Amino acid sequence: MSIQKINDYLGVPVITLILLSLLGVPRVIGHDLSLFKEGSLVNSVLVFAPIIIWIIYIVLKNVRKTFLSLLLIGFFYGIFLAIVHQILWHTALDAPIQFGGSLSNLPQIAVNSIARIFAFFSSVTTGIVIGAITGASGSLVNFIRKSITSK
Repeated sequence: MSIQKINDYLGVPVITLILLSLLGVPRVIGHDLSLFKEGSLVNSVLVFAPIIIWIIYIVLKNVRKTFLSLLLIGFFYGIFLAIVHQILWHTALDAPIQFGGSLSNLPQIAVNSIARIFAFFSSVTTGIVIGAITGASGSLVNFIRKSITSK
């Protein structure tokens, strides 16, 4: 399937979804570099503004596949989240990761590799969950908007 067919199916270019997902990256960088505190106004704006912009954009552009488009934005966000966490790994962590129990004797390189792999997939999963919640919210907003305008 070509990119053009995917763009036509969704009703929005995939590159637009990727660019929208990048709106979430400043919060990830700020979080990993400890530039602002959790719960601060700046943090809250950086958490919620991208999600609100995603929904507003998709709804106002009358995108054909609202849920799928927002899910894909979340997926792409998760990929960027994973990449930033991997790049800033040593900055975000104060001490080397240590496993306990029967895994406590693993070499540090094995511990780091396992932790990084799990962190990568955890970030992608987080993005997908955010995309699904955002997609459901966007679909609801779209449904309400169409119900009001069709009367």
